[in-house]
Amino acid sequence: MKFIADERSSLDGLSSDFDGWLHDPAFPAVCLDEAGLILDVNGLFLKTFDVVAATVVGCRLDSLAPVETHAPLAACFAALKANPQKTRQMDLCLRLLGGRPRWFRAAFYVPRRIGTPSDRLHLVAQLCEIDDLTTRAQGLADLAQGWSEAMGAAKIGIWDADLVSRVNTFSDMWYQIRGLRPGDPTPTKHDDILKLIHPSDRAHVMEQYALQQLADFRECRYEYRWKHSDGRWIWIECRGSCAQRVDGKVVRIIGSDIDITERKLAEERLSLATSRLQLAMEASRIGVFDADFSTGYTNWDAPTRAIYGVTNDQRIKFGDLWESMLHPEDRDRVLKAIDDHIARLTPYGNQFRIIRPDGSVRHIRTRTLPFIDVDGSKRMIGVNWDETDDILLRLDLERAKTLAEARNRELEIAKAEIERIAMLDPLTELPNRRFLDQRMSVLAAQGFDCEHGLAILHIDLDRFKQINDTFGHSVGDAVLQHVGRLLQDEAGGDGQIFRIGGDEFVMVRLFDGDFPSLEAMATRLVEVLRRPVTVHGYDCRFGASIGVAVGVGKDIDPQQLLLNADIGLYCAKSEGKNRWAYFRRESHDRMILTKQISDDILRGLERDEFKPYYQLQFRAGSLEITGIEALARWQHPERGILTPDNFIVIADELGILSEIDGIILEKAIADCQRLELSGIHIPKCSVNVSAGRLRDPHLAELLSTLPAQRCSLSFELLESIFLDELEEQVAINIAHIREAGIGIEIDDFGSGHASITSLLHLRPDVIKIDRQLISTIPTSAERRSLIGAIIEMGHSLGVTVVGEGVETKDHAYWLHMLKCDLLQGFGLALPMPADQLAGFIQSESWRQ
Repeated sequence: MKFIADERSSLDGLSSDFDGWLHDPAFPAVCLDEAGLILDVNGLFLKTFDVVAATVVGCRLDSLAPVETHAPLAACFAALKANPQKTRQMDLCLRLLGGRPRWFRAAFYVPRRIGTPSDRLHLVAQLCEIDDLTTRAQGLADLAQGWSEAMGAAKIGIWDADLVSRVNTFSDMWYQIRGLRPGDPTPTKHDDILKLIHPSDRAHVMEQYALQQLADFRECRYEYRWKHSDGRWIWIECRGSCAQRVDGKVVRIIGSDIDITERKLAEERLSLATSRLQLAMEASRIGVFDADFSTGYTNWDAPTRAIYGVTNDQRIKFGDLWESMLHPEDRDRVLKAIDDHIARLTPYGNQFRIIRPDGSVRHIRTRTLPFIDVDGSKRMIGVNWDETDDILLRLDLERAKTLAEARNRELEIAKAEIERIAMLDPLTELPNRRFLDQRMSVLAAQGFDCEHGLAILHIDLDRFKQINDTFGHSVGDAVLQHVGRLLQDEAGGDGQIFRIGGDEFVMVRLFDGDFPSLEAMATRLVEVLRRPVTVHGYDCRFGASIGVAVGVGKDIDPQQLLLNADIGLYCAKSEGKNRWAYFRRESHDRMILTKQISDDILRGLERDEFKPYYQLQFRAGSLEITGIEALARWQHPERGILTPDNFIVIADELGILSEIDGIILEKAIADCQRLELSGIHIPKCSVNVSAGRLRDPHLAELLSTLPAQRCSLSFELLESIFLDELEEQVAINIAHIREAGIGIEIDDFGSGHASITSLLHLRPDVIKIDRQLISTIPTSAERRSLIGAIIEMGHSLGVTVVGEGVETKDHAYWLHMLKCDLLQGFGLALPMPADQLAGFIQSESWRQ
């Protein structure tokens, strides 16, 4: 199009001052009137169309042109008539005398002088044929289209900046790169353009813009970030070059923009990976080298030089420095391996020693890769790192491991000896309880067949404690050693003896179903262990109780058999000691029941199930109420109200009987206070106290915490507690009880435990005659005489006498006749809870 513009400039120049247009051979020319009628033509017109003047003169110009040009021609003529001073141009197709259509660019104007003066307007049309120009323009257009498509495929945006008019032209891809549609408005003001450039890049862009204004500017290339229409920043690579200069100044720049965001992100990722690799290599002190076989030299980086102790920057030649530093013992091996891998171009890894210039020996690990470069030369890259410290550490660890293994072997030997000692009883050198448990596990694991089984005898020495207490532990130890030897002799090769406790032994033997032989052995053991043995001059007599448990078949549980033998021992002792007994299921059931009751008692304490029931005491004869006895009852959630005979023995074995006594005492005091508040006075309240409580060294502290009460308080003590001599702690606690103002009563007197001497020592306030003595008093004169003597003896000591078990009027009558002071029994009043006492006392039903 520049060619056409130049031609247009020529026409403009020619038509600006035209006088002799018919004589100007530059362009074909036509003289027209204002209606478009051809008045005259010049010679070049005739030559161009190969016609004579008569052919065209007198014709209308639009008759020579296609019909679609008629309207534009008329408009052109009208415009000239309206403004004769201005030239009008249009492209015009003309066809004369059947010739081919030819395109011209026509310049229409009104000449300053033409012919004779006339009122009519005359026009001149100069014609410039543009067929060749159009063809060239079309070629240029096609070429431009091809370039445009190629740049679009490459995502290259083209821009054309006119620095004079400040009008910029952009390709479609230029818009697309920025997320715009072609033709969308773009900023033209300096400040608006800067807003779309990343703040960090603005100074750089402004610097490039300033360079473009210089007279010697030719081309530029720079990168910056542009704000995309979606708000993100994209990277642009801008290239520009000077397209036109006027008077030495740049007036037009054409350039391209490429979106290099992905490349920048890739460069950033590569930079990050490179930084990480560099950091890793620096942290691990890895050196890199590059060998070029075509030059015979190797390049070492700084870490590699540090590894080898090379301080200068000298080039490393093949067969020189590095090879000389290899340890003599490693050199041949390493060089041979390297030559082999280079020849085969295969990766290579090895470990070797070097001797550095300072004489130190270092252990080096290497990884190398030989390859053929792009120019066909053989090269090799690789890494080295110094693993001397690791190797020395490994050697130290190996030495430490060797030492540790040796010590571990010593420990294993010591452990085995400790285990052996731990499995043996040091006194008898028999296997101990731990060994027995292990033996039971082994037997359980190996199992038994249907016809064979296991027999376990649990042996406990009788009266051994007396030997220890009487003759001392040295004699007791000798007895135990003697028993161990006897049992081993009796067990023979088929049995094994274990000492599992102070005077307890267990014999374990395989059992083939021969019960008579087993029973004979148990009997023989009892007989042998009953024989006296002389130790250190002392004649020691003891015995043994043995529990026997047997299992036959595949489903034997050795641990359960051991437990069964223990139950059998319990049966033997229950039957009188110095005997043996088989495990019996009923004994097992009884133990389970005892365990269940024990658990229930403990839960009962937690749930406050133990309560006091009260039985009234009356004066003989008048039947006046003289006091109450607080009796312990267990309000069992399933079995109802239980009397002490259901739980007292087990509670004593559990060691909680004194705790139950304390609960009954506390609640009895509280109930008496409530009765007093309701207007009912109880002269005395007696509470049972166990032997364990009397032996409690903290009893005085308990007594000091008791609240004050109007009724007097007495403790009932079982006669079985007292022998002729009181235990020291019991005597101390009796004194504390008296100091607290609490009376002392002896319960179940006459059952045979206490003597007159114990009464003299204790000096109780009350004795209660046992109900078994009173039950036959109406029919037995002998029993009446005995009871009378007890009453008389009590009175002589100033002791009040209570008759228990009064169930009939005859009992009350005879006790009154024998001068018994107080009466108590079911015949007068049943034990009852506190909430029933008031009603019963007010009813006086005992008098009926």
